[in-house]
Amino acid sequence: MPTRQTTGDRSIRFGPGDPGYLAVIDKRFNKRFRASPDYVRLVSSTDQVVSAVEEAVREGRRLAVTSGGHCLEGFVSDPEVRVIIDVSPMKRIHFDTERRAVAVEAGATVGETFLALFESWGAVIPLGEYPEIGMGGHVVGGAFGFLCRELGLAADYLHAVEVVTVDAGGRASSVIATRETSDPHRDLWWAHTGGGGGNFGVVTRYWFRSPDASGEDPVGLLPRAPKSIATFKAEWNWNDIDRPSFLRLLRNHGDWCERHGDADSPYVSLWTLFEIHRKQFGKVIIRGVSTAGAAAERQVDEHLAVLGEGTVAPGGRELSRMSWLEFAMNPFPDLFAAPPGGISAKVKDALLKRRLTDRQIGVAYDYLTRTDHDVMGGMLGLATYGGRINAVASDATASAQRDSILDMACTAGWLDPGDEAKNLAWVRAFYRDLFAESGGVPIPSPACDGTLINHPDTDLADPALNTSGVPWHTLYYKVGYPRLQRIKARWDPRDVFRHALSIRVG
Repeated sequence: MPTRQTTGDRSIRFGPGDPGYLAVIDKRFNKRFRASPDYVRLVSSTDQVVSAVEEAVREGRRLAVTSGGHCLEGFVSDPEVRVIIDVSPMKRIHFDTERRAVAVEAGATVGETFLALFESWGAVIPLGEYPEIGMGGHVVGGAFGFLCRELGLAADYLHAVEVVTVDAGGRASSVIATRETSDPHRDLWWAHTGGGGGNFGVVTRYWFRSPDASGEDPVGLLPRAPKSIATFKAEWNWNDIDRPSFLRLLRNHGDWCERHGDADSPYVSLWTLFEIHRKQFGKVIIRGVSTAGAAAERQVDEHLAVLGEGTVAPGGRELSRMSWLEFAMNPFPDLFAAPPGGISAKVKDALLKRRLTDRQIGVAYDYLTRTDHDVMGGMLGLATYGGRINAVASDATASAQRDSILDMACTAGWLDPGDEAKNLAWVRAFYRDLFAESGGVPIPSPACDGTLINHPDTDLADPALNTSGVPWHTLYYKVGYPRLQRIKARWDPRDVFRHALSIRVG
């Protein structure tokens, strides 16, 4: 029988079979995983979160938290999770005069936050690309997006965070931690600048302010939103690309990224995504965003000219100008469009300090063109990184990767559950062979800098797939992991908040 209960503090509890229950568990982005908790709890305030967490702990039910539902792994949709707390009703965004910062509740989406920041104060935070991502799990993982090269990570603007934690006795309470050096809770703030969601407690609210900002006028406390932006797209026909031209194309792209990965590059205002689809898809796509104003078209044309130098030039260039808000609320519709019912996916991420080597480019060519695999949704993605991200010290936040120039991802997406095995086999082998010289993973080195916890990959904790001898947590957190463990032990001594890649206590 469906159950729907409202507690005294007005949070809503949905049981299996209730439409509200199904709405929560079905909003997951990655359809590869499916949740089946005993109930879900829809919460609208910090007090309701405290009550919901304490109830689950008292009942001995493992819990997980969701906001936008965009976790790439099964951290929420885990068979061992018996309670899902959904904070998506918590969407309030306002200026907090006491803290002189913009407060954003954890259930707001990236798009809702962009809208409120722009309409209220003409401001922006460099959040992620997809507007439906929930803020709750996004910012705590560091958060990068279209403006990251120009402005850095969203976590670089985090002034304070409100978290519901559980003490050794099982009592839940809320705490506010800030970046103020005098704050005794400052370590908890630090952990939420890249430590990853589902580790320390339930984030209920963030406060944002530029680290060097002063004054009380909210208009001057965050970066100004771009006056306008230019988007571009160009493509190559796979039939025009052979192995030598592919090698030159990726060399050109990687060399450009090496030259322009620093914070003082004149191209920090240009972000691009190189989508190298499997050959059966038919085309290779480059797209991007420029905030260079009147110089944007020249900037784009110079970039495309570099890519095509000595090899096949891209065709079909499209360039559009629009307001920042128009773009932010519906960026690249064809990129983010999903078929009815959604997709299953596997994403294997790596941060690169240098371009792919010629050997790695050869591996990529083989996996993207070989005909013994029928993996239509397979792709190698290369997103430009660095710029202002790399202007922050590696220990200033929990986002330790501050030397990278590219965020690379081997991805596979499929519709038919029966295609899972062949897609997983392809994407795992592709990634393994790219990093064959370092145990199948991008260990921190002069060439690589590990990977992002906002792009989690449980394969990294599997010794059969990670043969490097370097533990998964070093790939995500580098030398910051022991500090995160100490923070975890202080704020979650019972290990209430855990998943396959959560910070381990002790």
